[in-house]
Amino acid sequence: MKNNTVKTFVAIGIGAALFFVLGRFVAIPSPIANTNISLQYAVLGLLAAMYGPVAGGLIGFIGHTLIDLSWGGAPWWSWVLSSALVGVIVGLFAKKMNIQEGEFGKKEVITFAISNVIAHVVAWCALAPVLDILIYQEPVNKVFAQGAFAAISNTLTAVIVGSLLIVAFTKTIAKKGSLDKE
Repeated sequence: MKNNTVKTFVAIGIGAALFFVLGRFVAIPSPIANTNISLQYAVLGLLAAMYGPVAGGLIGFIGHTLIDLSWGGAPWWSWVLSSALVGVIVGLFAKKMNIQEGEFGKKEVITFAISNVIAHVVAWCALAPVLDILIYQEPVNKVFAQGAFAAISNTLTAVIVGSLLIVAFTKTIAKKGSLDKE
């Protein structure tokens, strides 16, 4: 059990760092103001699916906070919390996937995709816009347009790139019973 705790702690640190680097330096501009196509959600999806909701939530929270701080301002808390929520929701589905054991078949792919759709729609179409309005008094049309774009683009990058990352990871895992005794 202690080994799993250490692995999870390391995954949170590495995941938050990757989330930060991808979000800060590999963000692809979009036609929607202050909204990017964000590849970091693929890494968040992978690590949340592997290590669960606590790790996923912390990776999203820490990584997004670092991105916002690196721009020289205060964190935009509505979006920081939404990134954390994405990690938590995808992580809640981790028990239905056996990624750590090298499993990523049809059932796991579908579960991973569904978890990301749910996570990104709830985070970006509900939580982020509502908090933007309540905390920052942002215009309703603007925040829901940003949220809809973020939900679609983040879901696509998380599912497509995240699935490719998981496939690559699971190919490195020896399956139970795959080793022959000589």
